[in-house]
Amino acid sequence: MLLGAFDQFQDNPPALVAFIAAFMVSLVIALTFHEFSHAWSANELGDPTAKNLGRLTLNPVKHLDPMGTILMLVVGFGFAKPTPVNPSRLRNGPVRGRMMVAAAGPLSNFFMAALIAVPLKLGLIDTVASFDDISEASGIEILGLFLIFIVFFNILIGIFNLVPIPPLDGFDVLLGLVPGPIRVTLESFRPWGIGVLFSLLIVSFATGGAINPLGTLISSVADVVFPLVT
Repeated sequence: MLLGAFDQFQDNPPALVAFIAAFMVSLVIALTFHEFSHAWSANELGDPTAKNLGRLTLNPVKHLDPMGTILMLVVGFGFAKPTPVNPSRLRNGPVRGRMMVAAAGPLSNFFMAALIAVPLKLGLIDTVASFDDISEASGIEILGLFLIFIVFFNILIGIFNLVPIPPLDGFDVLLGLVPGPIRVTLESFRPWGIGVLFSLLIVSFATGGAINPLGTLISSVADVVFPLVT
């Protein structure tokens, strides 16, 4: 993503600086709130593991993963530090409880996106059409552009994490919804999930995005959700 920004805004330094700032701020906010919500929901359901490890906080340093952040910057997909959860301590049981904790992350991103979008929808904050116009924008318009980025990244991360491939949240949500025998079968695929994800990312990167099923799925859903929220 940032590599593309360097090409797009190489002749417009103010636009490049604004894009990088909006990108980083939005990414940090979305990932931090996502992982905090996992920790908060787990603690509310009876498992203080994340809280005891200092993860029940909005301090991004506690949640960001260096490699995951780099991947997000380079290929557009990444991850934060997984929030530790002990399913056996969850009041609703290991399956249902884990589903609820998993769902809390993406739902929190959608909630934040909807909340941040309110002043934009009400016309309380104006914005500019693109970063190309940033040098002529007022402070309020620049703020509006940052808010749009925050909304977009929260939607993007929420959708991405609902993809039912382990270790994404969508996999644990799916396990909580299917019958026991199917759940057992699906659990056998958990060790392979991270390999599948990285394979999809590598294929996309190697083909320059020509073959990108994961990105196509997420962007297609985001294209529908984003206008609804904003």
